[in-house]
Amino acid sequence: MKAIYTFGAQPARRTVTIPCMRKAKAQGRKLTQVTANAPDELRAAEEVGIDMIVSDAASMGHVRQHNKTTFCTAAIKLTEVKTTDDILSAALDALHLGADAVITPRSFDMVETLSKEGIPVTEHLGLVPRKSVATGGMRAMGKTADEALELFRDFKRLENAGAFAVESEVICGETMTEIARRT
Repeated sequence: MKAIYTFGAQPARRTVTIPCMRKAKAQGRKLTQVTANAPDELRAAEEVGIDMIVSDAASMGHVRQHNKTTFCTAAIKLTEVKTTDDILSAALDALHLGADAVITPRSFDMVETLSKEGIPVTEHLGLVPRKSVATGGMRAMGKTADEALELFRDFKRLENAGAFAVESEVICGETMTEIARRT
C-alpha cells in the first residue's frame, strides 16, 4: 500500500500508483482491473486485493465511500459529457472526489489536453463496444497486418499524447504481445 495525497489534497493509501504499474510492466507482472460501481462490488474489489478498478466518473464520491484504497480510474461517458470544457471539468471533479486517473473514449487531442493539465489519463483501444459500428462490429481487432500496424500506431500516438496506459480489449494475442513490447 502506497501513501499518497489525492488530487483533492486528502491523505490516502492506494494499492498501486502509476510508477508501480510501469514497474510491473517492466517485470512482466500482470495487474488485475475490474469495473465496479455497486457498493458490494466496490467492497469486494478492495477485500480480495484487486489492483485497479474502473468506475463511473459521475459516482466517484459514492465509489470512495465503499472503496478507499483501490486505484480507481473514472470513466467519463462519451455521450453524457460532450464539450472539451465539460470533459476537463468532469475529469477534475472526479479527481477531486478521489479518482486517481480518468478514461474517456475520445480523440488523441483530448488525451493530450487532459495530460497537459497534469491529469493521469488512459484510453481504450481494440474493441471499444460503443464504437463498434464504426469498426465493423463486435469482433477481435488486429488480426490482419494492416489492422495490427494501425493499432500499433494508435498506441504510440496515445503514448505521445501523454496517456500513461491503454485499456486493450479483444486484440489478437500475437498483435498485443508485439505492441506491448514496443510501447
